[in-house]
Amino acid sequence: MESTVTVSPAQLLELAPHCLPAYRNGFLSSELSLGPYGVNLSGLRLAHFMAQVLHESGALTIQYENLRYSAARLPQVWPSRFKPLGPLDPAEYAYNEEKLANEVYGGRMGNTSDGDGYRYRGRGLLQLTGKASYVHASEIMRTRQPEVPDFSAEPDAVLAALWCVGVAASEWHARGCNEAADGDDLVLVTKRINGGTIGLQQRRVWLERTRPMWLA
Repeated sequence: MESTVTVSPAQLLELAPHCLPAYRNGFLSSELSLGPYGVNLSGLRLAHFMAQVLHESGALTIQYENLRYSAARLPQVWPSRFKPLGPLDPAEYAYNEEKLANEVYGGRMGNTSDGDGYRYRGRGLLQLTGKASYVHASEIMRTRQPEVPDFSAEPDAVLAALWCVGVAASEWHARGCNEAADGDDLVLVTKRINGGTIGLQQRRVWLERTRPMWLA
């Protein structure tokens, strides 16, 4: 392993010139947030981590999952739910983020109460989704930082500068992404973050940019 590596303000500016303030401030103390989860123990790990984060957050410009889909797009994203293959009329859900989230996320991923699908929609650097993930993030982080809030009670807290990088790092660690990054396996890292390989080519482009920064 290499010595601990860091994310400098200059590197962040080069990769994400329109970075949101909360993310920018979060990365100012990223060494404290990444260190407990081993993300910054090597340049290769950090390069993979940043590539995934930059993709998932739209170059650090996205806080909430965008669920404003057109009627034409909905059957492409969820073919088993929306007509012509599924039972639901896409016109009834088009551009209605709350209704859509409660339909597609309700009753799974730990979402059990009315409104949970929207309440625990994707947020943050790695788009934490589902109540179970919010609970899990709190539990993991509290083993190292007892003062971490209950993210299931305060979902927007995962966006705060104080916690946003740590939330992403804790999930990264819990999903075994450090080991996948050690093998320089972008496909495996992506599957562990995404559950599939959606956006793989874009993630590869990001990795081609982050790799030289931390493996120079």
